[in-house]
Amino acid sequence: MKKHFFCAKNIEDYRKVYREIMEKEKSADETQEDFEQNFFLKHIKGLFKVPQEVLESRIYGETGIEGLRLDFNFGLRLDVPEGNFRVVISDADTGEKFFDKYISGGRLLSVEQYFIRWHVEIYRDDKKIFNHTLNLEGQSVLLAFRLCGLGDLIALLPFVREFKKRHHCELSICLPDYMCEFAAHLYPEISQVDKINFKTYATYYPVMIMADCLTVPVDARNLPLERAGGAILGLETLPAKPKFKPTAPKLFSEPYVCIGVQATTPRKGWLYPGGWKIIVDYLKSLGYRVFCIDKKNFQQEGKYSAAMPDNAEDFTGDFSIMERANMLYHADFFIGLSSGLAWLADAVNCPVVMICGFSQDWFEFYTPYRVANRLVCNGCFNDIRVSFIKKICPYHNGTTRELECQKKIYPSQVIDAINRLIVDENLTPPVLRD
Repeated sequence: MKKHFFCAKNIEDYRKVYREIMEKEKSADETQEDFEQNFFLKHIKGLFKVPQEVLESRIYGETGIEGLRLDFNFGLRLDVPEGNFRVVISDADTGEKFFDKYISGGRLLSVEQYFIRWHVEIYRDDKKIFNHTLNLEGQSVLLAFRLCGLGDLIALLPFVREFKKRHHCELSICLPDYMCEFAAHLYPEISQVDKINFKTYATYYPVMIMADCLTVPVDARNLPLERAGGAILGLETLPAKPKFKPTAPKLFSEPYVCIGVQATTPRKGWLYPGGWKIIVDYLKSLGYRVFCIDKKNFQQEGKYSAAMPDNAEDFTGDFSIMERANMLYHADFFIGLSSGLAWLADAVNCPVVMICGFSQDWFEFYTPYRVANRLVCNGCFNDIRVSFIKKICPYHNGTTRELECQKKIYPSQVIDAINRLIVDENLTPPVLRD
C-alpha cells in the first residue's frame, strides 16, 4: 500500500533537521515531493523508532464509503480507495488547512503524533461525500508509552487521569512491564493493556524527545518535564500528583537514608572525587543507615564511571519499582541525581536532595534541595543549540573544563542542603534521639 505522509506544520518549521538531511541525501533525480516523503519516513522510523506494524496495521474505522477508512491510531490515518478523491485536512479549532490534494489509492498518515483536533473532508469528483471531526468522547482511546525511561513515565502519568476527565473517553494505557504494578497502584481506575491492537478510535504515544522532532510538539529540553505531557496531550492544566500509599511495612527499625549514584550515563553523575564517600560518612555521623539503591553497583561509559561508595550499605539489585517505592516512602530522605530514582522518590513524597548542574533548575521537578554550582559552566543540557546526549561535554569537550558542571559541586554544598532539609522536615537525626 502506497503511503502519503503529510505535515500539519510547514516543513520549513523543521528547518534544522530537514536541511541537514536534505543537504546530505537529496539526489539530483529525486523530486522534491519524493524527497519529503522519504524524509518523513526516515524521521519517523529512525528517531521515533516506530514499528512497521504501526504503519501497516488495518484501519477499522469505517466511513460508510467502500475502501475509505479513518482512525487516529498513529496521528491521522486515512485509507483512500482508487478514484478521483480530494482530501482536505484541517485544524477543527482554527480552520487552518494542513492538506488539500487529490489522492487515488493509498494510506495518508500525519507526521505529528500529538493531540490535534483533526477535521477531515472527502470529496469525490468535487462533491463532498464525507466529513469528520475528531471527538474522543465515549470512544476507546489508548495512551501507549514507548521509549520512556522511569523519570519520563513518572512525569507523564499524572496527565492520564486529566486526559480521561477532559475527554470522557474509554481510556486504556500500555506501559513497559516494570511500570505496570506501580501505575495500577496510583491509577486503579485506568485500564491497562499489554499491547496495541489498533481497534481503538485513537492512540497517542507520549514520549519526550530531546531533539527537533516532527512527531512531538516541542523539544523536551525547552520546558519543564512536568509539563511535557500536557503539550503532547493538549492539556493546559498541571495535574495534581497522586498520593502514594505504601503496600509494605518499613524493612528496618533504624532511621535510614537512600542514595542513588547512577543515572542514564555516568556523565550525569556527581563527579567530585570522593564526594559520595564524604556524604555517606556525614550521614553515618548523624546516626543514619545509608542504603545505595541503584540497580547496579557499578556503571562505566568511556572514561567516566559511577560506583556505589564502599561505606554505604549495598541494596543494589533488580528490585521491582513497587519495592523501591516502598523503601523510599519509609526513608527520611533521598540523595541522588537527575535520575529515575529521584523522580520515584518525589512521586512517593520522599524529600529529595538532587545533585545536578548539567540541566537548569526548572527542568526537573521542584525540590528546594537541588545542589548545583552556577558559578561554573552549567545547564548545557537545556541549550537546544548543542547536544549533551551526543557529546561528552558540548562546551568544553577534551579540555580541563570538561563536565565542570558535575565535577565542581562541592560536598559542603550537599551537606548544607542535607542540613536545611532536616530542619525544614522537622527531622531529628538518630544521633540526637534518646
